[in-house]
Amino acid sequence: MAELIGRRAVFHSEADFQHAFAGTLHSMRPSTQVRLEVRQAGGEHVDLLCFGPQGRTAIEFKYFTARWDGTDPATGEQFRLREHAADDVARRNFIFDVARLEGLCAADPTLTNGLAIMLTNHQPLWAPPSRPRLTRDQHFRIHEGRTLTGTLRWGTEGSYYTDNERNLIGRYTLAWNDYTRLEGANGQFRWLGVEIRPPR
Repeated sequence: MAELIGRRAVFHSEADFQHAFAGTLHSMRPSTQVRLEVRQAGGEHVDLLCFGPQGRTAIEFKYFTARWDGTDPATGEQFRLREHAADDVARRNFIFDVARLEGLCAADPTLTNGLAIMLTNHQPLWAPPSRPRLTRDQHFRIHEGRTLTGTLRWGTEGSYYTDNERNLIGRYTLAWNDYTRLEGANGQFRWLGVEIRPPR
């Protein structure tokens, strides 16, 4: 991600982010093979599979944006990012990625590790709630310093939606990283990475 910052400050879409990440990784480590949208057993796809002398890594990406219009100083491109409305769904889907990567790492002995990455300029995703209140996604919060582990339930007491429930084997304390700061409202971009190791 540190290398990518110097090449691209912002992306048009999640697919654009994935492609730029894969290209940057391959240019940094030519011995590492990179493959996008790799089908797994059971019909699922991994966004990016990397493999080489150091092992095999499965990576899932999320790119969630608030509205921003401007120019990428690295490339001179014009951008008109759209507003993604449902930040609770963004949190849920990121944790779904973590849980899915746990499952893949447990089931596939050839995988060295997994990595879930989110890049966003939507500040409520990394900021702790301003006041304590019950929300349906309270177990799925991914703000700075939050620890994810165990059973995560979607909903409130007496009204849980079990299809969204996830059980995490690992324990992950979340630390957000600065990506870039561009001019205008919502110009700050940050990223979150969670590494998943196979169970020993």
